[in-house]
Amino acid sequence: MKNTGILPRKIAVLMGGPGSEREVSLATARGVAKALRSLGAEVLEVDVRDESFRLPGDVDLAFITIHGTLGEDGQLQKILEDRSVAYTGEGIQGSRLAFDKIRSKEKFRQHGVSTPEWKTIGVHQPPGMELPLVIKTPRQGSTVGVCIVKKMDELEPAIAEAAKYDHELLVEKFVPGRELTIGILGDQALPILEIIPKGGFYDFTNKYPFLNPQAGGGAKHVCPALIDPDKTKEIQELALRACRALGLQVYSRVDVILSETGQPFVLEINTIPGMTEASLLPEAAAAAGIGYVDLCVRIIELSRARMKGARQ
Repeated sequence: MKNTGILPRKIAVLMGGPGSEREVSLATARGVAKALRSLGAEVLEVDVRDESFRLPGDVDLAFITIHGTLGEDGQLQKILEDRSVAYTGEGIQGSRLAFDKIRSKEKFRQHGVSTPEWKTIGVHQPPGMELPLVIKTPRQGSTVGVCIVKKMDELEPAIAEAAKYDHELLVEKFVPGRELTIGILGDQALPILEIIPKGGFYDFTNKYPFLNPQAGGGAKHVCPALIDPDKTKEIQELALRACRALGLQVYSRVDVILSETGQPFVLEINTIPGMTEASLLPEAAAAAGIGYVDLCVRIIELSRARMKGARQ
């Protein structure tokens, strides 16, 4: 399959970043770069360690594969817009909003999107919520700085861990249930994927076992999830409404808990979800008949449509 003029001629794959998800980003970038080269595009891989990275003047598009800090929080998007470089994914405001779990929660509440009960605290404040609960740092990805607290002696270490990353913390009611994720491509909700971790919850080790094989992490994925059609539609619609609440237009992955009572709750939205060998979005896309290469093309097409709309 070769580039027939649909794709930009020269694409810079921006990868790495300074954050905790750097190794995941590098793995994502390898997959994306290989896919784009298979289409005949000229691909330049750019390791972005800070805002001073360089791009040739003839780059037609920056394909962002940096998860978390710098790549997913609106910083990189602003840098690229200031340099008049087209890029994939959401714009500055959508990226900032989705990356901030607290601001996202506020939007979910405003738009009637069901999400677990929550509040914000400073690092020296008591949580003010009954156990079990979840302590989250609001501006990290891949469950970095996320701790489930079921016993009082776990609370102080959890707050200390989250406080490594932020002075403002999110406290969320722990909702036991099935861990689901829904890939979104524009207005299309992909098949629901259920995550069954080998142990504990779906933390960094279970998400990316290839980064640390000795840790014994990993998870079973079921896609499409074994959920009845009516409930499936309800969850997919909830995921789409969550994206609309944040003004998102391109692609994302919405994490949802299906409670033991059958009510779905949105946890968060990832605007640059992983595209590694262990990632969920490509798996869900494949279940919908969209291969990895075609997924990359769809991301570019949807990104161009967003940029065109922003100019009008």
